[in-house]
Amino acid sequence: MVIIQEVKTNKQIKQFVNFPLELYKDTPYFVPPLYNDEIKVLKRKSPYETVCESIFFLAYIDNKVVGRIQGIIQKQYNEIKNERRIRFSRFDAINNQEVANKLFEAVENWAKSKNMDTVCGPLGFSDFEREGLLIEGFDQDSTFEEQYNFDYYQKLIENCGYQKEVDWVESRIFPPENAKQQIEKLKRLTDLTLKRAKVHLADTSISDRKYINLYKDAFFDVIEEGYKEIYGVVPFTPQQRKLIIDSYRPVIKSKYLFVLLDESNKAVGIGLVFPSFSDALRYSKGKLYPKTLFKFLKAINHPTVVDLGLVAVLPEYRNSGITSALMLKMMEFLANGKIKYFETNLNLEDNLAVRTQWNRFNSIENKKRRSFIKKL
Repeated sequence: MVIIQEVKTNKQIKQFVNFPLELYKDTPYFVPPLYNDEIKVLKRKSPYETVCESIFFLAYIDNKVVGRIQGIIQKQYNEIKNERRIRFSRFDAINNQEVANKLFEAVENWAKSKNMDTVCGPLGFSDFEREGLLIEGFDQDSTFEEQYNFDYYQKLIENCGYQKEVDWVESRIFPPENAKQQIEKLKRLTDLTLKRAKVHLADTSISDRKYINLYKDAFFDVIEEGYKEIYGVVPFTPQQRKLIIDSYRPVIKSKYLFVLLDESNKAVGIGLVFPSFSDALRYSKGKLYPKTLFKFLKAINHPTVVDLGLVAVLPEYRNSGITSALMLKMMEFLANGKIKYFETNLNLEDNLAVRTQWNRFNSIENKKRRSFIKKL
């Protein structure tokens, strides 16, 4: 018999966070999130709680945890879109339809109690949380920014009455053939494009701390304006901006953050990449302690795989071609002989402007993710 309980006690919080670690312990493609960050979310110590409501459920069989799920009301999104949605997130379960049915029933009943009429997901508090259910590419490494899941999840969710809302595709980008010639060609194009648009790259010769402090607000401003029409994206409060910057500050160097400035030094485009922490996180099970710091420092300073965080430009520059400068930086990274490949993370399947950018490289689409929807 499946028993569903709302997560309230410290014991249940630990069970909720530990369940995927146990479920995927023999899966080499799973990358755990940072353990302490997950604990904070469940203890309502996240700044997202000021603009969201959330609830967490665990499923038990014979007092053993067999599944989990989170429900989120993203108030900002609902106000902007004039909708009454909740999001489901952090869904994990054994291959048992009754477990999935009971978990989604709990979230849906909570949604109805809050006068919501639609459930969608997997989506988190914001676009900086893990989102999308893996439906292709189960034999591919996940990145730190992604959640891995088993192939049976899709059937479990669809059998609960959910259907596709949007898909994302992901690509693995390798160094292009004749990289030197490609770089020279792209550099000539970029110089002309930036000159025509009266845009230049920010100086990265200053210290990493000064560089991040100088452009951290501009970073979010460009994302919010450039992504405001993209599925699931919501603005960031000052507290959320601070949380994200503080979380990523130790791993962001100026060489990983590209900023395009206009004549008045206003940011009009940004590109962000991360050294891959997948191996380090798998080794540490998402926990940070002195013994694992060496692996994280090695990943930061000497990466062999790089995760593409995001590329964004202001709407008025969308068709200007200035993203070629960001592509040039990526190509230079790949051509240094130390980086094996880039992982793009999620690109909406209908965002052809982004997907066609990877044609400049030697790339393959290796994963696909889906967000589901159900009307209540």
